[in-house]
Amino acid sequence: MPTLLTPDQINQIVSNHHDNPHAVLGCHPTNDDPNPKTWSIRAYLPSASQAWVIDTPSQTEHPMTTVHHPHFFECTLQSETTPKYQLKLQEGDRQHIINDPYAFAEAPHISDLDLHLFAEGNHHRIYNKLGAHLVEVDGIKGVYFAVWAPNARNVSILGDFNNWDGRKHQMRRLNVGIWGIFIPDLGPNTKYKYEIKNQHGHIYEKSDPYGFLREVRPDTASIVADLDQYQWQDHDWLEQRAKQDPLKNPVSIYELHLGSWLHGSATEKMRLLSGEVDPIPVGDQKPGARFLSYYELVDKLIPYVKDMGYTHIELLPVAEHPFDGSWGYQVTGYYSPTSRFGNPEDLMYFIDQCHANGIGVIVDWVPGHFPKDAHGLAYFDGTHLYEHADPRKGEHKGWGTLIFNYNRNEVRNFLIANALFWFDKYHIDGIRVDAVASMLYLDYDREDGEWLPNDYGGNEHLEAVEFLRQTNNLIFKYYPGIISVAEESTAWPMVSRPTYLGGLGFNLKWNMGWMHDNLKYFSMDPWFRQHHQNSITFSMWYHHSENYMLALSHDEVVHGKSSIIGKMPGDEWQKFANVRALFAYMFTHPGKKTMFMSMEFGQWNEWNVWSDLSWDLLQHEPHAKLKGFFGALNSLYKQEPALYERDFEEEGFQWIDCSDNQNSVLSFIRRAKDPNDFLVVVCNFTPQPHSHYRIGIPEEGYYQEILNSDAETFGGSNLLNFGGVWTEDWSFHNFPYSVDLCLPPLGVVVLKIDREKTAAMLAQKQADKAKALSGEI
Repeated sequence: MPTLLTPDQINQIVSNHHDNPHAVLGCHPTNDDPNPKTWSIRAYLPSASQAWVIDTPSQTEHPMTTVHHPHFFECTLQSETTPKYQLKLQEGDRQHIINDPYAFAEAPHISDLDLHLFAEGNHHRIYNKLGAHLVEVDGIKGVYFAVWAPNARNVSILGDFNNWDGRKHQMRRLNVGIWGIFIPDLGPNTKYKYEIKNQHGHIYEKSDPYGFLREVRPDTASIVADLDQYQWQDHDWLEQRAKQDPLKNPVSIYELHLGSWLHGSATEKMRLLSGEVDPIPVGDQKPGARFLSYYELVDKLIPYVKDMGYTHIELLPVAEHPFDGSWGYQVTGYYSPTSRFGNPEDLMYFIDQCHANGIGVIVDWVPGHFPKDAHGLAYFDGTHLYEHADPRKGEHKGWGTLIFNYNRNEVRNFLIANALFWFDKYHIDGIRVDAVASMLYLDYDREDGEWLPNDYGGNEHLEAVEFLRQTNNLIFKYYPGIISVAEESTAWPMVSRPTYLGGLGFNLKWNMGWMHDNLKYFSMDPWFRQHHQNSITFSMWYHHSENYMLALSHDEVVHGKSSIIGKMPGDEWQKFANVRALFAYMFTHPGKKTMFMSMEFGQWNEWNVWSDLSWDLLQHEPHAKLKGFFGALNSLYKQEPALYERDFEEEGFQWIDCSDNQNSVLSFIRRAKDPNDFLVVVCNFTPQPHSHYRIGIPEEGYYQEILNSDAETFGGSNLLNFGGVWTEDWSFHNFPYSVDLCLPPLGVVVLKIDREKTAAMLAQKQADKAKALSGEI
């Protein structure tokens, strides 16, 4: 570009209106000679009173002049090649030397192919391109910033390094609406934001949508972070995971909110429970105390979960969110794990240690909506960029949030890459997709006239459907063996079926019907249960239509719904017995399992996001014994293939009797892949015990009682079956044999044939028969 600049060019730089400042600033030849020898170096330095160009090879200084504007500096150099230089600035009483960001004209790590893939919505690793990335250009280390803001007039970088002055680091527009700039000499922990001006000059200060770290709320700046330094130790875990099918493995998920599971205290104490050091510190915890760090959670949460026998933990959203009271479901930083508990490497260490202890990690993912916070995605470049412009498609009025525009390639790419990002960078083992029903239906939570039909006149959100299919296709392609769970509460078909069969591609779906029916049943007085037997049997009529996850989640213990134990009828003993019966039925019913923290020890209060769980209850025997029951239940679940191998096959379940509504008793069989491996489950859902209750049995032998929820060690009345029962040659329930059981009040009994004892008994019977035939008897 010639030395002479037009006043308009200079004014655009000075007033921060230019969409390609690199065309004006930096080093440029003074004419169109293909082999220029004279170069003009220009810099806009709003805080400088004087400036010099330092020729790097010779270290000679050349004063810059301010011909056009008092802060628009120029200098001419003679050089056979493009000059290598630095700038020396006089700012007040301070002199310092900088590398000129406008000396680096090219985007060092964004190719035309990257731009093309992003524009068509198919850049699966776009998070490695957009955002803030530590790079080295021409031997100079720094940070390359890139942001998608196609409708902006211009974009600048703000940060501590430029006193949050948007005039100092103006970005240039690349293709497809991406803006970029390389700023030398910046490093990790640099705080920054984007200053975005719309076509009318209105300014929006935004956090980085692709930023890897944010300040701790209420501050909202993004922070430069390097996610590739952590040395993972879970290679064997990931390798093994890829070879497994979670649908045929035990999945018992402990759902928790990291911010309210336990808070830190200066006077934490470790209590002794059951003769061992319990991993739960109790004492003078106070609501509002500091959050535990990821490192502290490694020491406290992981041993607890491992001791209890859960296979996975599910974390309520850990992506950055400004409001604690949203539980994490109003996300502003989709690529930023929340800073409440530590930095990204701390979270990596936490997940790594979960894997080292045999615990998978699932995170709640929220692609259905986002909040309106000014620093977030809303109205990002002065237009409705990430959201629909029409509120009939773009707003959840009931939630006060906005809805993603899934029809826009770049928005869809943002979300799909985000799902892949958590598997790639944080080695998570699954996602639970929040509020899927709100995504599938255009009229979700809307009255007539408040929604727009699709192109075919229906209420199906076709773009969201395609987005979910594409997301699930890709995560299973890249990460076989993982879990993708839909929180979907409607009758939308084939949610957990592969996309090539027309499904949405999840491999599990929450069974909301089972949850509602069972909680309604267990909350009623046991006398009335005889009239509602269908509430707990109906689920098996439709169970094999989907791959169901049985979930008793956080949603069931908030907003006046009471805690699980608080829902139960009767006196205190009956409440605990009902809880044991409910979960014993849940863990023996087909389907994978999810339960929310605090249910395992019978917390009376509803979940309160602002305080700890009621760990002090474990000082009382009923609560401590209930906790022990859940440990035993998880242990049984994991060691018995009949309880998980054929969850989604009709052959894995068989009713013995589901029609004894008069006694509110159920009995059924669970089968493993091995036809000789099966369990018999009998449930009594009233406080009335039965000393002689007969059920049919498919095979002759001795049946060991491997679980009785009424055992004294669990807090029950200890009505047991003396370790097991022998079958009788009495046909019952269309089975050739039967057993006479003692059914405890509000209890569940699980029986398993003892092959060794049975073989000995049958051998003895054969010997006795032979003797009888020979006349010896």
